[in-house]
Amino acid sequence: MLSFQRVLAGASLLLAVSAVWAQASDKPIRLIVPYAPGGPLDITARVLAERVKDSLGTVVVDNRPGAGGNIGADAIAKAVPDGYTIGIAATATHAVNPWLFAKMPYNAATDFAAITQMVRVPNVLVMNAEAAQRLHINSLADLIAYAKANPAKLNYGSGGNGSAGHLAGEMFKKEAGIFALHIPYNGGNPAQMALLSGQVDFNLDNLANAAPNIRSGKLKALAVTSLTRSSALPDVPAMSETLKGFGIDTWWGLVAPVATPKERIAQLNQAFVAALQAPETKTRFATLLAEPTPTTPAAFDALMKAERAKYEKVVKATGARVD
Repeated sequence: MLSFQRVLAGASLLLAVSAVWAQASDKPIRLIVPYAPGGPLDITARVLAERVKDSLGTVVVDNRPGAGGNIGADAIAKAVPDGYTIGIAATATHAVNPWLFAKMPYNAATDFAAITQMVRVPNVLVMNAEAAQRLHINSLADLIAYAKANPAKLNYGSGGNGSAGHLAGEMFKKEAGIFALHIPYNGGNPAQMALLSGQVDFNLDNLANAAPNIRSGKLKALAVTSLTRSSALPDVPAMSETLKGFGIDTWWGLVAPVATPKERIAQLNQAFVAALQAPETKTRFATLLAEPTPTTPAAFDALMKAERAKYEKVVKATGARVD
């Protein structure tokens, strides 16, 4: 009898919560983006905000850039867990920064409830096309062989210490058993300019950033860093084809404050997964070379946990810190 009473009480609570959300359907959802307007994370957030209007009502994008994404992520963590504040969790905010920053304003492992992963975007190892031709490097295997034969000659650029390009580069060096000097720049665009001008030998760049110069022939793509090939560059091998098991992607998804009711998380997941699966969304994301990856809350939570474990080792191995 007690068990039946508990079931009845739970059902009554679910109905009551659903009724509250139905009555508040005209209340806008705030979607916090921890980065400045105009970038890929912001654009994808706005695409989804538009697509869920019919199911969830108005979604207002709130950009909170700064401190490598930590300011915006902290705002999500500390928001009222009423189901009307959600935000974006990214590789940096939820996998890299916990090990990169000496002090964190939030706990990436315990302060958030996962809703769904949104996208994945592989990085790509690129060389200056002229340099690749001059050095007879036409594949990732060629680059590794050259590095082993010339251990003090190669360098690579990135958007800064602790950046995705830096960490991917260190992972590549470790797995390939090679040495290349890391040269940090103040952002991804200066790092790409250094590669184009011949100041560095290779970069591991965001695919969306590198693609225009790959297509123009200025950069030669040797491999994408994901476990499988990218549909955006299907002729470019994955690193795992040469270095078994190698895989590192840029990803982001939706989270809410940890105490947000599970029923609301399920409702948000259903709406955003449907939006991610829409053909119009896939077409729009393709222009950013981003692949929609809708998941269950549990699957996205597991991904973030696995990525934190992976990056803990990588960041500590590099010695990169932000105080």
